[in-house]
Amino acid sequence: MSTLKNQAVPDAEHALHLLRQMLRVRRLEEKCIELYSAAKIRGFLHVYIGEEAVAAGVMETLAPEDAVVATYREHGHALLRGVSAGAILAEMYGHAEGCCRGRGGSMHLFDAATRFYGGNAIVAGGLPLAVGLALADRMSGRQRVTVCFFGEGAVAEGEFHESMNLAALWQLPVLFCCENNLYAMGTALGRSESQTDIALKAAGYEIPAWAVDGMDVLAVEEAARRAVDAVRSGGGPHFLELRTYRFRAHSMFDPELYREKAEVAQWMERDPISLLQGAMRAAGRLPEKDWVALTADVDAEISTAVGFAENGTPEPVSELARFVYSDRAESDSGDVSAGDGAGKGRAEG
Repeated sequence: MSTLKNQAVPDAEHALHLLRQMLRVRRLEEKCIELYSAAKIRGFLHVYIGEEAVAAGVMETLAPEDAVVATYREHGHALLRGVSAGAILAEMYGHAEGCCRGRGGSMHLFDAATRFYGGNAIVAGGLPLAVGLALADRMSGRQRVTVCFFGEGAVAEGEFHESMNLAALWQLPVLFCCENNLYAMGTALGRSESQTDIALKAAGYEIPAWAVDGMDVLAVEEAARRAVDAVRSGGGPHFLELRTYRFRAHSMFDPELYREKAEVAQWMERDPISLLQGAMRAAGRLPEKDWVALTADVDAEISTAVGFAENGTPEPVSELARFVYSDRAESDSGDVSAGDGAGKGRAEG
């Protein structure tokens, strides 16, 4: 099995925490696949299996007041940002107990309390939002950082270049995190980009940028902390190209005919969970009893979340116009019957 580039595990307690965070994402995604196969979850579903080190490493460096913008492969980002597994699964079930009252589903998770601003289904659609959030912080004099996750497929979109340019031009406090898993849906990076070094593209906008081993959670955390600290201290936008790999298909509808099974198997030898687990065991930092306890705790969390989602309730038909029309529109029309609730529920975020 492949190993971490840096075998040192400096803090056993922190390493165990990172291992737990990655395992939480893995178990949640595995459960999503199971529930989708059972037709409990419908629509599109994009899982994060294989890429857990990216979200786990980056999230560790953020403060509660910072903002996170993600893509449609965002279950893990939402979970590690603080959205409960129950609220995430209930959202996928289409239940009112979901983080968006069941109106967004898998690709549109959102939670204002944790400053998690999507879940954005449009490729590169989150980049301008992140720039706007960072601009608002700059204009208000707040020392916040906005982190924007996106795939390498977004690099082919105009929003990517516009966002890089404005962020650099105005020296905005935003960290761009490109999750380069090599395939934009079924298109290999080398078939769509003449220059496949994405960090180099960002550097062309005078943005400090570097590539990171996205399968090594310790390397991700180290790089992200360096970048976040620089952004927060007024260093302007920074860019990380996190070289990772998704072990599963692009979505549950994907026949996955564009890559060889041998390639997937080779990447799976660098499973981020197994890499950290192996390094901790080699350093004598992960007794078997600790691993057993950790897996039991995570499995219990996901089981409880499934029960919460299963027992949720669809939003009543009478509430379906809520959050669609404003209080003002209803008042102006003389119909205030639904005005009491509009804008006051969880979907307000």
